[in-house]
Amino acid sequence: MDIVIRAAVAFIILWLATRAAGRSTLGELSSFELVLFVVLGDLVQQGITMEDRSLVGSLLAAFTMIVLAAILNYANMRWPKLGKLMQGRPIVLVRDGVLDRKALHAERIGLDELSMLARQAGIENYSSIRLAILEASGKISFFTQEAQSRS
Repeated sequence: MDIVIRAAVAFIILWLATRAAGRSTLGELSSFELVLFVVLGDLVQQGITMEDRSLVGSLLAAFTMIVLAAILNYANMRWPKLGKLMQGRPIVLVRDGVLDRKALHAERIGLDELSMLARQAGIENYSSIRLAILEASGKISFFTQEAQSRS
């Protein structure tokens, strides 16, 4: 039972850590960040199982994490308000060509990163952006003035 409790605590701490990491960070991990998360998982596993190398201990810890993830997904689906609290809401970064610098700062998104993503979406300058929204997934959706005039 000790492994289940420690797995549940680790699950909550890892969930909080990924939320604190920010959406854009989770949206596209660099190679180093990916390796860091994998190593973090290995370190957490050792703490959960207290160096228990048995198959039963490892499976019990993994099963606990899977069950908690399934419960969290079900709760997000069943209660939409909880889902918004757990996953976050979309955030407007640019509206009618005007940057929301507070939102960019709060989400730790630099102007260089936003410019790069806009260029990848075929947008040359901010003035042509009607809306840029940071989705809960970490991706940024761009809506341009031209797209609105075509509708």
